[in-house]
Amino acid sequence: MLETIDLRSLFTPPVDGWGIARPAFDNTILQQKVKRILDDVKQNGDAAVSKYTTQFDGVTITNIAASNEEIAEAVALLSDELKQAIQLASHNIRTFHQKQISKVEVIETMPGVQCWRKSVGIDKVGLYIPGGTAPLFSTILMLGIPAQLAGCKEIVLCSPPNKEGKLHPAILYAASVAGITKVYKVGGVQAIAALAYGTETIPKTYKIFGPGNQYVTCAKQLIQQEGIAIDMPAGPSEVCVLADVSANASYVAADLLSQAEHGIDSQVILVTCEDGVIEAVAEELKKQVELLPRKEIALKALANSKAIIVKNIELAINLVNEYAAEHLIISCQYAAEIGEKIVNAGSIFLGNFSPESVGDYASGTNHTLPTNGFARAYSGVSVDSFVKKITFQHLTKKGLTNIGHAVIEMATAEGLDAHANAVKVRLT
Repeated sequence: MLETIDLRSLFTPPVDGWGIARPAFDNTILQQKVKRILDDVKQNGDAAVSKYTTQFDGVTITNIAASNEEIAEAVALLSDELKQAIQLASHNIRTFHQKQISKVEVIETMPGVQCWRKSVGIDKVGLYIPGGTAPLFSTILMLGIPAQLAGCKEIVLCSPPNKEGKLHPAILYAASVAGITKVYKVGGVQAIAALAYGTETIPKTYKIFGPGNQYVTCAKQLIQQEGIAIDMPAGPSEVCVLADVSANASYVAADLLSQAEHGIDSQVILVTCEDGVIEAVAEELKKQVELLPRKEIALKALANSKAIIVKNIELAINLVNEYAAEHLIISCQYAAEIGEKIVNAGSIFLGNFSPESVGDYASGTNHTLPTNGFARAYSGVSVDSFVKKITFQHLTKKGLTNIGHAVIEMATAEGLDAHANAVKVRLT
């Protein structure tokens, strides 16, 4: 079920990397289609949004803003158990992200020269929440709560409607829990365009967050080229499991399938030093996949996936770092020690009782993470993602006297005499 790649003949990492290709496709035609929709919404606003909602979602909506009545109705439709689960997740996410807020610290770099840095929330942020085959209401908590903690003044949420022109009740409830009041029934490229450019109804935002299909991802990449900020480069969801003989094959298979069911372009990777681990996990995959409602999606994702066997744990760690997975599960006896050697991963799950699912929903960490190898240079979403960090400095006359000579010398050496003079006029 997983293609097995035997790399035990390698005693050192290959010079050109491990060559584990992620699923890829030519998106030239896709970009052209997406660009046409972006331009249309930019020029025609709500009319274009309505046109594409009818075309792609199969429903015509006269009022795209979710009303208070719809939100109240959604609350009544959800079971008490699901509402309690959302509340628990919200509490943990808020607790974890609250600790990311740092106090302003004034640093005196030399007598009379004070410098500090202050975090300021981005005024207007847009959140995109997929509906489609799986309404990701958990992402509302992952994005809305840190946005709120960061002090963003306006949080705008877009999500595609169903065939009745409504949003999934859990999406509306999660939005209310996260304190989001501007919710719009718009999905796809037209939603990204509306958040990027603004329409008569949907406010323009300065930074756009959230996952989506290849069309949404392409739209985010294109609007970024116009100077509109996005959360991070993104691609299909992925997980890598590093397992040794102490791993439970049933757990590992369940973890692999939890990502494989996301979409047919998802990828799961198993890395180990033991033949027996691959064989045991393969057997469990065959059993468990038959029980999944999203079996066909998972099977297609598994066709993109690999089981890789290497000579020793050092090479396994090197491979894992090269792959730079969105989610990395370390199902090994010395998981914590191995975790300290990982430098490229979106989020790490240590031990046999830390399934990736807990990070997706309720442990407190953020599940909006870099994919497609971008974990080599990018972090997952945090409170920092929703703020700008502005530096300040304040000098006394004594401070300027202490530092002035160095500034004058450096500015003069660079041929920027006006810079030097801005100091000289204050010291004469």
